[in-house]
Amino acid sequence: MGSGSTFSVIGADVTIKGDVVATADLHIDGTIDGDIKCAALVQGETSSISGAVTAESARLSGKVTGSITARELVILRSARIEGDVHYDALTIEQGAQVDGRFAPNARQPVKAVPTASIEAAE
Repeated sequence: MGSGSTFSVIGADVTIKGDVVATADLHIDGTIDGDIKCAALVQGETSSISGAVTAESARLSGKVTGSITARELVILRSARIEGDVHYDALTIEQGAQVDGRFAPNARQPVKAVPTASIEAAE
C-alpha cells in the first residue's frame, strides 16, 4: 500500500444491504447484498456476496452470486461462484467451483490470430 492508499475491512459480523462503492481496497469477511465497485477486493472464506463485483483486482475465496469483472482475478479453492466472469488475467486454484461463463474483457481490441487448417498440417 502506498502512502495515499486506504484499506477498509467489512467484518464477518457485518451485513450490508445495498451497493458498496469504494476508492479504497476492500477486505470483506461479511455479507454483501448488492453490487461492489472498488480498486482491489479481497474476499474471505466466510464472506458471501450477492451482486455484481467490479474491481481492478479481486481475490475471491468465499461465495459470490453475480457477475465478476476484474483486470486481475484470482479464484481460490474455497470459492463458490455463480455467475459470469470477465477478466484480463485469470488464476483459478484447483477445487474452486464456478458455475458461469468465462470471457476476457473487451477493453482492448483483440489481435487476429492466424488460423491454420488441419489439412495444412498434414
